[in-house]
Amino acid sequence: MSPPSTSGGLRWRPRTYLLLAAGAISLLGGVVVRNPVPLFLALPLLIAPAAAGLAGPRGDPETRLEWGEAGDGANVTISGRVTPRPGVRADDLVVTVVRPPGLAERAPPTTTVESGAVVFCREWLAAEPTIAIVPPPSIIWRDPAGLVEREAPRTAAELVVVRYPPELTRLHAVRLDRTTVLPGETLSRRLGATGEFFAIRDAAPGDPPRRINWVASARAGRLLANEYALERTGDVLLVLDARPTELGPEVDEHLLSIGRAAAEGIAESFLRSKARVGLGVYGEFLDVVPLSTGRTQRLRLRSALSTARLATTAGPSERCGIAMRRFFPPGVTTILISPLADEPALTLVPHLRRRGFPLVVLSPSPIPLLKGPARLSPEDRELSDRLTRLLRRAEILRTWNDAPTVDWSDFGSLGGFVEFLRRPAPRRFA
Repeated sequence: MSPPSTSGGLRWRPRTYLLLAAGAISLLGGVVVRNPVPLFLALPLLIAPAAAGLAGPRGDPETRLEWGEAGDGANVTISGRVTPRPGVRADDLVVTVVRPPGLAERAPPTTTVESGAVVFCREWLAAEPTIAIVPPPSIIWRDPAGLVEREAPRTAAELVVVRYPPELTRLHAVRLDRTTVLPGETLSRRLGATGEFFAIRDAAPGDPPRRINWVASARAGRLLANEYALERTGDVLLVLDARPTELGPEVDEHLLSIGRAAAEGIAESFLRSKARVGLGVYGEFLDVVPLSTGRTQRLRLRSALSTARLATTAGPSERCGIAMRRFFPPGVTTILISPLADEPALTLVPHLRRRGFPLVVLSPSPIPLLKGPARLSPEDRELSDRLTRLLRRAEILRTWNDAPTVDWSDFGSLGGFVEFLRRPAPRRFA
């Protein structure tokens, strides 16, 4: 939740200064030529801003904001309603919603006044995976002449827009290695109908027909379902490489935004299966969220990912490996999200492996974001793209010597990565 903002009181708009300048010039001209006509003309120009301020609210306008985020897939819809307190006209309110980076306009914005309230709607498009924070809209009271304005304090919570490839929801089927001596302390996903029977409970809307106990339901007169024993899966650790590379700040920020969204989707899927999830964001130093599960852990991870930013100075890879052993046990299944765009990123993989973390690398490819020189001919451009792909393939093959690596070039899909994780082979890498 964003902290409440404080407005600066009554503010003059640019046209007010023009009006006062015209009034001052008329007043000075009337004095110079000793003519009362310019004086009478200057009087309303000088009084108008003060009159406009007195006609409005005496303090900051009090409003109630109700808003939310909806939409599926790449579509993002931000809608809300601003209701002013009695004495403030809704027609005098100006509502401004700031579009965060990573989202594009899908339709023109709409703002209407209905039943004494301002109703707004913004339709955006998330073409790529992203985690975007939408701050509360700016609500400003403005007099009908547009001379003065007052800003209402922002007390509503910010919205977090999360979009990631839908295939990540299938990660709940991944079996993770146990990393504790006494498994079973944390409940995890259901084993299914072939597991050990535990109890009978009331049926939930999402229960499949095979889980319904039809005999018990006929006796009780309501739907009852079988509950099976739950067992603990393992732990999963997400490591996000937030160091600057040779690609430049613009491409690095873009790749980091895509990586943050992928980490959010992976964490959400494993948390849904009751597995413990931890996070490490490595820039100059390592920022961690310890292993845990539950709704509180989901909020911690989302907060850490939404606030993760590109570091100004890149820390050495060895520092990350040493710091990881301080916060996480060795042997936990580790997913490294890194563009692998320079030598420090490539050396991070062996350092983590030597410290006892079995790795699977998800590498957002910078190739779709790179733009070659415009002066190249079509033949030279094709040759340049081919060389770039060959260099990228060499980087991936080099990383494969230490850990299985998935080259993520189609940002709208992670089906190959999900199927790769569901195989038992990657978790045998040590």
